[in-house]
Amino acid sequence: MIKFPAVLVVLLSVLIALALPSQAVARPGDVVHAELRPGWRQADGSYMAALHLRLAPGWKTYWRVAGEAGLPPRIDWSASQNLQAVRTHWPRPDVFEYSGYRSIGFFDELVLPIEFIPARADAPMAIAADVTIGVCLDVCVPVDLQVSAALRGQGAPDPQISAALNLRATAATAAGLRGVSCDISPDGDGLRLRVGLEMPALGPAEVVVIEAPGSGLWVSDAKTARQGDTLHAEVSLRGPRHGAVALDRSALRITVMTVDRMVEHRGCTAG
Repeated sequence: MIKFPAVLVVLLSVLIALALPSQAVARPGDVVHAELRPGWRQADGSYMAALHLRLAPGWKTYWRVAGEAGLPPRIDWSASQNLQAVRTHWPRPDVFEYSGYRSIGFFDELVLPIEFIPARADAPMAIAADVTIGVCLDVCVPVDLQVSAALRGQGAPDPQISAALNLRATAATAAGLRGVSCDISPDGDGLRLRVGLEMPALGPAEVVVIEAPGSGLWVSDAKTARQGDTLHAEVSLRGPRHGAVALDRSALRITVMTVDRMVEHRGCTAG
C-alpha cells in the first residue's frame, strides 16, 4: 500500500472539494454556525466567554493541534476594541485514525472557552474575530467565519461554558507525574525529540501531543509506547523552510490524553 504524506492527503481532500460541482459541496452556513457566547465577568475584570461552533451532523472540526491529517484553526482578534490579551482553554478532544494518519478534534459541536482581558477595566470590550477552521465529512474544506460580541456588565453564568471548562487539561503532577526527561538528537535537517514521562497509566489508548509554542517549529505526531510506569513519546521537529532548528526544553507543552482524561505538563529535563 502506498502511503502519502499527511499534508498531501489534506491538500488532496481540499482540492477534491473545490473541484466538485457547487451543488455537491455544502455552503459554510450549511456546515457550521459560529457565535460568541458572552459568558460572565470574573473577579479580576476579565470576561469568560466562548466561541461556539455547531456543525452539521457527522461533520468534525479540529483541536489546537489538528494532527497530521487535520487542518488547524486560526483566529485573528486584531479587529477587537479594548482587548489586551486572550487566553484560550481547549476542552478535551477526540482522536481519529484514518488510513494510518491521526487527526484530533470534535464531532458536531465545539464550545471553546476564551478569557478576554480588557485594556481598560472600566470600559466595555467590542470583540470581533476572523476565524478559519477546517471541517471534514467525506472531504475536508477550509471555512472562513466572522464572529463578534459586545462584552459589558456582569454577564451571567453559562452552563455550556462551565461544562467545557471542566474538560480542560489538568496538571499532570496531579495524575502522578514524577518526572519528564527528553533527549534531543539531529535528524536530517531537523531534530528528533524523545520524551519519557514517569507516571502511572492515565487509561487505555494513551495519546501524547508535543508542542513547541511560539517557536514556529513543525512537530510531527508522536509515536507513543508505554513501558511500566514510563510513557515514551518520540517526534520529529522541522524549522520553517528547512532553516536552523533551536529548541527550548522549558517551553515544551506535553499533553497526554485518553478517551476521558487529559493532563498537561510544561518543560522537560535533559536525559
